Amino acid sequence: MKIAVFNGSPRRQNTSTLVEAFREGAEAAGHEVEVYNVGQMKIAGCLACEYCHTKGNGTCIQKDDLEKIMPAYLDADMIIFASPVYYFTMSAQMEAAIQRVYCIGKPAKAQSAALLLSSGSPGVYDAAIAQYKGYMAYAGIEDAGIITAYGDENKSEAKLNEVKEFARQL
Repeated sequence: MKIAVFNGSPRRQNTSTLVEAFREGAEAAGHEVEVYNVGQMKIAGCLACEYCHTKGNGTCIQKDDLEKIMPAYLDADMIIFASPVYYFTMSAQMEAAIQRVYCIGKPAKAQSAALLLSSGSPGVYDAAIAQYKGYMAYAGIEDAGIITAYGDENKSEAKLNEVKEFARQL
């Protein structure tokens, strides 16, 4: 299975350990994994200009790093969204990368997706999870699972093993 992982952390340490644990488990199971660090890319928010649905034939008028990740949105069998939660939602960088998919409507091949959330506090995930579930319902993509980690859990052996095992079972 071809898996695209979109890491929405603008800082290396936030979700990177979870993403690497996921990659390790998925690759051990024979899956092809590509990680895109969207949190460190320049992806602007959607302008709602409708160019993509009129003259653009599914391409966005804005020319930025979305062009680097769009092939993965179109070709992946599974999409993983990994994001820190700073203030009750996914990072702004992750939200921009998700909202700009508006130009194609829905990922072409993805049948399933999962969400990895990292924070410094427990109980801050509801808005990010609701956004993810709403998008999956709209896109007709099966939710394969959601894993959250906060504080010291982000780097704990137990949590990283949970993520690896989750990825191995895909």
